[in-house]
Amino acid sequence: MDIRSSLAAQSYAQTRPATAPLAAPAGTGGAENGFTRLVGDFADTLRAGEQTATATMTGNAEPQALVEALAASELAVETAVTLRDKVVEAYQEILRMQV
Repeated sequence: MDIRSSLAAQSYAQTRPATAPLAAPAGTGGAENGFTRLVGDFADTLRAGEQTATATMTGNAEPQALVEALAASELAVETAVTLRDKVVEAYQEILRMQV
């Protein structure tokens, strides 16, 4: 079994495309465009964190850069979870309304 950091980084990079952002349909605007940009920024933040982690594993980045990237990724994920919770809460409130 080969346990080299470059092999681990290569294997990790091959699994990355699962979180690639979806392409926006042509002619969208307004809230849809803002949401698409928000999702793209979220994906870019995660991608930057993963690239920094890969660079740190191969010795091409400082550990401080990894800590900063992980903190940014953690903040992005916490924000997405909070937003999801608010959307679910609003949906449940709508379901409770009497027609």
